[in-house]
Amino acid sequence: MRLVLKLVSLCLISMLIFTGCSNGGDSAGNAAKGDEEKQVELTFYYPIAVGGPLTKVIEGMASEFTKENPNITVKPVYTGSYADTNVKVQAGVQSNNPPDVAVLLSTELYTMLDMDAIIPLDDLIAKDGGREYINDFYPAFMMNSQTGGKTWSIPFQRSTIVLYYNKDAFREVGLDPEQPPKNWDELVEYSKKLTKAGRYGVEIPTTGYQYWIFQAFALQNGKNLMSNDGKKVFFDTPENIEALELWVDLAQKHKSMPEGVLEWATVPSDFLEGKTAMMYHTTGNLTNVKNNAKFDFGVAFLPAKKNYASPTGGGNFYVFKGISEDKQEAAWKFIRWMTEPERAAQWSIDTGYVATRKSAYETDLMKGYVADFPYAAVARDQLEYASAELSTHHNGKIYKTIGDNIQAAITGTAQPAEALKKAQEEADKVLAPFNK
Repeated sequence: MRLVLKLVSLCLISMLIFTGCSNGGDSAGNAAKGDEEKQVELTFYYPIAVGGPLTKVIEGMASEFTKENPNITVKPVYTGSYADTNVKVQAGVQSNNPPDVAVLLSTELYTMLDMDAIIPLDDLIAKDGGREYINDFYPAFMMNSQTGGKTWSIPFQRSTIVLYYNKDAFREVGLDPEQPPKNWDELVEYSKKLTKAGRYGVEIPTTGYQYWIFQAFALQNGKNLMSNDGKKVFFDTPENIEALELWVDLAQKHKSMPEGVLEWATVPSDFLEGKTAMMYHTTGNLTNVKNNAKFDFGVAFLPAKKNYASPTGGGNFYVFKGISEDKQEAAWKFIRWMTEPERAAQWSIDTGYVATRKSAYETDLMKGYVADFPYAAVARDQLEYASAELSTHHNGKIYKTIGDNIQAAITGTAQPAEALKKAQEEADKVLAPFNK
């Protein structure tokens, strides 16, 4: 009997000890749980619209961010072209289901503001980086990121248009391979000299981003195409008519560029295959050209008229309204992480885009890359002569108007002056509500 009582006592003591430990452990567990940061999943819309295989790069970056920030999971959603991404974002906003963070064209600023779709980032910036962070971005990239005294987006994959040229082709026709055309007259002269059976002297895309190429010519000959507030455009000035005439004449008069439509996506292929000796294209194709050119090539500023010039281009990070404060703060953390100097440098190396922060070019990584491959600095250096990309209210309608009319001039169904007059009239009607 005594033995049974002893066993019962031992069992009771064991149960008390176990229960006490369990209760203590549960309390500690709850406390630890309370100390953990809240789990957040971010939906990140990313446009695939450039030459390189960026999906793996983005996947790798999102995964690395989550490793460093275990409470935040980034879910990339690949949304097609910039235009496709814009449509999907707008659909999400209208159905009260926006992404948490997205890369859209920097020029979609007024579209997003007109929809009341995005949040200003100034409070988040003030808490994390402040003016030191913002002032580290190249001013030309911030032109499309700010309006009304507020910062609405952060530059990420940004570009300028640059001239790519085949040095072997230059040597073949007696041109100095270290001296690309520096002005419009030389562009015409060199392109004619480089043209032969099976090869044109130059190709300039006439689809996809007609306004962007036209804007480069316009800036080289005087002024930008729009007002700073996005309410007016200046398409049919004498200088801009002259700019469009140059573009048209390369094909129709000088025969040094193919006539008719030149697809944005096929021009780099033509260059790599030797079908054209020069091309105008985004620096976002630099890594593609570097990796695939079987010939000696060069990269240079766009030829000047009155001055060197290119509009900036590419995408910015936006954070959306209608999501929780936790998600907005997590999205900001992701943006800050993605734009850190070392990461911006690596992104530039992987893609060809310009590293958007000055400090990225001070990293050992970027210094070494530019030393080995000096053309990586051409688009950055051209920023000294760069201006904000065409961006207005009702941006999509304005792009269609100018794009359609440029196309009419390129294909010969309208004269440049006639086409730009029509574009101006149509744009004025679209923007009239903002100019009352």
